[in-house]
Amino acid sequence: MRDRYPGNTWADVARRDGDLPDVLAIQSNPDQDLSDIGFARYTDQAFFDAEMERVWKRVWQFACREEHVAETGDFFVYDIGRQSVLIMRGEDGLKAFYNSCLHRGTKLKPSGACGWSADITCPFHNWQWKLDGSFKGMPCDFEFPQVDKATANLVEVQVDTWNGMVFVNFDPAAKPLVDYLEVLPEHFRNWDLTGWYVATHVRKHLPGNWKLSMEAFMEAYHTPYVHPEMTNVVGDHNMQHDVFSKHVSRDLCAMASSSPTSTAQLSEQDLLDMMLVADGKMVGERPRVPEGKTARWVMAEQLREQMLQQYDLDYSQHSVPEMIDSLKYHLFPNVMIYPAPGLCLIQQFRPDGHDRDRSTFDQYVLHPKPRDGNFEVAEVEVITEEQSFTSVASMDPFLASVLDQDTDIMRLQREGMYASGKGAQTLSVYQESRIRHFHHTLDQYIGEQAG
Repeated sequence: MRDRYPGNTWADVARRDGDLPDVLAIQSNPDQDLSDIGFARYTDQAFFDAEMERVWKRVWQFACREEHVAETGDFFVYDIGRQSVLIMRGEDGLKAFYNSCLHRGTKLKPSGACGWSADITCPFHNWQWKLDGSFKGMPCDFEFPQVDKATANLVEVQVDTWNGMVFVNFDPAAKPLVDYLEVLPEHFRNWDLTGWYVATHVRKHLPGNWKLSMEAFMEAYHTPYVHPEMTNVVGDHNMQHDVFSKHVSRDLCAMASSSPTSTAQLSEQDLLDMMLVADGKMVGERPRVPEGKTARWVMAEQLREQMLQQYDLDYSQHSVPEMIDSLKYHLFPNVMIYPAPGLCLIQQFRPDGHDRDRSTFDQYVLHPKPRDGNFEVAEVEVITEEQSFTSVASMDPFLASVLDQDTDIMRLQREGMYASGKGAQTLSVYQESRIRHFHHTLDQYIGEQAG
């Protein structure tokens, strides 16, 4: 195990309240090549084009949640670069199609669309398909004797689901999703998100390459300097960083525990009273910390009680970190999944259209489905680079301000990459090891296809 910040580790903090489940007790951070990583990977158009062709057309990628396409006729449009996928719920289940009419190529549904449709109809000349993609009809069909109506079906894209999430893959020869997920199904065996739904969905347009934007969320080396108010109540430099396989890595961050960079001397009651980083709607009033217990234990107990009373969800067997900590899994290339009930999120990073210098960041906040089954899936709220996350009424104000801090720095980073005389970045051995691993996997995809 490589060197890391001195003092208590995440595991030390987590074990104060009991044993860790096996899946969180694992530590895996193998040695890596410590060479610098060139900025051309972010700024060069040829590299961006190679990503679009050799990565995005080959990987399984998160497209939407199952609740977006829960009923027959529900659809969701997923875009990546110039590619667009129409995901449909038919009577026989989910299917996904290239979002392009077989007549003149018109998009069948506009980018970002989500809703319900009795069939699939082109808005230009009214060619129609059934929900399963089979051909339904066209105006003036006598004008097209060359079209075999029995086989004029929409071209399919691979689609599959896992843990309430819908994934697509453009490669018809790609291995099954369950294989691509590697260790995730086993790690998430007790973290079932199928009974949760999207309560808030915010998309922000960002002034940086999609990798630049994502990597800001793959380390906490910046936290004491970008988020100084968090250091008293959130671990950062003592986070645990694990690399498991080609597609999966994670970081584990303790809530209600001071950073090793903090100079504050806080009691457990102070930590509980100051604890702000969580989904505010999932955390109630702060009681007193019993003697011999920790603020973390109190928060976990409080959340277990709330989950049981309000949602009939029994978390009595879940450890304290499983309830309240930031357990952030990264699935290559661009999605992060946080399964803990106290901070249940999905974050997604994509190129903004086909612009190498801009990206979009989607944050999905998940809540448990109510007992009565009545809930409304949040529509996406889109904000520009200049707008603050705090302008989104549905977002927790403190979490929104933290995201502002994360994203406000990105334009400076992008401009600095272009201005650099060095032409490369030097990553830390441990805290930024997952970024280095990500680039290694990226190279494998680009190199494999090129060879």
